[in-house]
Amino acid sequence: MADITTIQVARQARDHLAKVAKERGMTLGQLVERLASEQLTQEQIAERVAADRQVVRDVIGIDISDEEFDRAPDVLGNIYKIAAEKMRKAQGAVA
Repeated sequence: MADITTIQVARQARDHLAKVAKERGMTLGQLVERLASEQLTQEQIAERVAADRQVVRDVIGIDISDEEFDRAPDVLGNIYKIAAEKMRKAQGAVA
């Protein structure tokens, strides 16, 4: 059996999380465990970034340094910004 402990949060936060848990058909403890498992540490993020960069290097067959990755444009982020702007404009045209 897993070690069990308590955490202290504001009553409002506890009540909100309890409602979310109930809506999802789980206990408050299960919800907190799920939320915790989804939050990566800085070390885990760094490991994923390194692994992702290695995949890119292997797929394209070119040794790109970490510095070159860091200087590269955020293509996906730019696509999201463009799409969001187009949605805002489209919604403005409809309203």
